[in-house]
Amino acid sequence: MQFQGGCHCGNISVILDWPTDATRIPARACDCSFCTAHGAVWTSDPAAKLVVRIRDAALVASYEFGTQTAEFRVCGRCGVVPLASCTIERARFAVVNVTALRGVDEQMVVRSSSNVDGEDIGTRLARRQRNWISQVAIDAAELTS
Repeated sequence: MQFQGGCHCGNISVILDWPTDATRIPARACDCSFCTAHGAVWTSDPAAKLVVRIRDAALVASYEFGTQTAEFRVCGRCGVVPLASCTIERARFAVVNVTALRGVDEQMVVRSSSNVDGEDIGTRLARRQRNWISQVAIDAAELTS
């Protein structure tokens, strides 16, 4: 299955190749102040593939907070946060904001809450390596991570 989406103005677009045998899409609503303020609900599958295209990298902010182990890509034009990524041992991992995808069958989406308060950095990075999308390509020369 393939889903497309991105930010509201189209500056950041995503193509998510979801495993064809998947019958559900897990969607985690993080309860941190940043995700709550943006209405972000994150999805990932280690077998998925993600391609991100950015028209104007100058309009994309990379925001880090807390442990500064993930970069939230925020469109400076429309304010939408379609993805977060991190680099672990020179490999890029990412999650996609399911609310920024088009054409998702809501019956497939299984929503849950997420709270990672108190999780140490090693545990956090190991969880991302296990669960986040590991095949990630970001097409914008100006973005280095």
